[in-house]
Parts: sequence; C-alpha cells; structure tokens
Amino acid sequence: MSRRRIGFWYRLAAVICKPPLLVLFKRDWQGMEHIPADGGFITAVNHNSYLDPLSYAHYQYNTGRVPRFLAKAGLFKSGFVGLMMRGTGQIPVYRETTDAATAFRAAVSAIEKGECVAFYPEGTLTRDPELWPMQGKTGAARVALLTKAPVIPVAQWGANDAMPPYAKEKKLRLLPRKTLRVQAGPPVDLSAFHDQEPTAEVLRAVTEVIMAAITEQLAVVRGEPAPAEPYDWRKAIARERRTAREAAKTARGAAAANAPAERAAAPEPAVGPQQARSTQQAQEDESK
Repeated sequence: MSRRRIGFWYRLAAVICKPPLLVLFKRDWQGMEHIPADGGFITAVNHNSYLDPLSYAHYQYNTGRVPRFLAKAGLFKSGFVGLMMRGTGQIPVYRETTDAATAFRAAVSAIEKGECVAFYPEGTLTRDPELWPMQGKTGAARVALLTKAPVIPVAQWGANDAMPPYAKEKKLRLLPRKTLRVQAGPPVDLSAFHDQEPTAEVLRAVTEVIMAAITEQLAVVRGEPAPAEPYDWRKAIARERRTAREAAKTARGAAAANAPAERAAAPEPAVGPQQARSTQQAQEDESK
C-alpha cells in the first residue's frame, strides 16, 4: 500500500480542527508539489510554537498524505487526546527508557509501508532567541539512512505570533488575525551518505544537512537571512552557568576584600553606665 488511507479518526480530527483554523487564521501555503504523491517519505519540520503542529497537520492533510507524528508517550495515555493520538496512528516516543528505540522501528515500518512520518528534529521548541531552528537530534537522520526515503524539509512561521513559545501564559493572541505560513522544499540530497556506516559522526553530519535545508526554507518564508550557525542551546546554557559562577566568585572576592575595611571603620561599642562604673572601680582599686 503506497498511500495510507486517511481513515475515520483522521477525518474526525479534521472535522474538529479545520473549521476554527479556517475562521481564526489566514494561510500562506507553498511547496505542496514537493510532497510525494506515492511511497513512504519523511518530513522534517521546525518547531516554534505549541500551536504549529496543528498548522502543519492542516497543511499536509490537504495534500492527501497524512503524517504520522512521533510524539511523547504521555500524550497517548488517557482522555480524548490519547484516544485521538492512538486512533490516528501517531507513534509514541518513550524518552530515556529501554523502549526508546521502539519509536524508530515503528517509523521505519511505517515508511516501508508507504506512509509519511513527520519529525521535529529539534526535539522540542526552539530555544533560539530569534526562533530560528537550533541544532537537531539525530532521529530523523537515522531513519532516513535506514530507509533511504525522501526527506522533505518543511518550514513554518506565524503560529508563534498567535502562541509564542515559553510565554508565561499559554494564551492565544488571535487579533489581529494571524497568517500561518507553511512551505515545503525539495527533497534533501543525502545520497552521499547512503553507503556509509551510521556512526555518530555520520548521523550528526546528516542532521546538519537536514537542519540547514529547513533553515533555508524558513529564511524564504521570513524574508530575511538566517544565522550563519544554528543555535546550540547546550553551549548557551553552559555559558550562562559559567558566567553566573564567575559573577558569584567575583562577588565573594569583593566581599572578602571589603571585610577588613568594614571592621576598621566600625565604631567602638558604646559604654553603658554600669560598664563605666565597673571601669572606674577597677581604676580606683589599681591606685590603692
């Protein structure tokens, strides 16, 4: 089967989600011709808002090739969301457990059956201060090398205006009406890596190529040049911690340097009446 049947649950999700998306947002969709009509493939998508999975899913649903997302296992556990996740065939990811590889096996199996698997290579919302794609994780690269399936870079922008990432309150900012922009690019050329062993170095190199392709599409969508290097949030955190430690060390050094001067400048303690009488008595005793 080269195309996955949309099925009841995906159609139900569309019935629920599409009307408000159509009413509340404008759309600027580009590059649908790059979505393969048949066969399994991977989409690699940037992530800058809690709302953008709906924006991207709406875009791809309209191509007729519904995606299977890799999503946190907790979303599958209970309630209506869990029911929809299971019903639409999304793939649970069990992070930091022995079952973590299960998601990749499921992704490979889905692609071999002719389906689309959508990856957010960053693994979380971007930490880049300007919301450019940051360094990606190697999951999409690993599946791409195992399956040799086309990897379609997808950039999106606009959902972050309606729901900014890491805002103190996760509230929709609907007015003025926002435009959800989604653009797919041509398949990423990974042919140079197909005959190589998937070592850590190779997977990192493939990931960098994929992230560069996403960033290139986003630069077109945003109409501005992308940064020369992707944001590395681990290094940024390490710098912040190092700066904080140095500031604390400097503060402690300054406090230690000021301590003798503060003690020298401290006034002599006041002598109370009782203490004055005791001192006078001691002097009289010495004179006898």
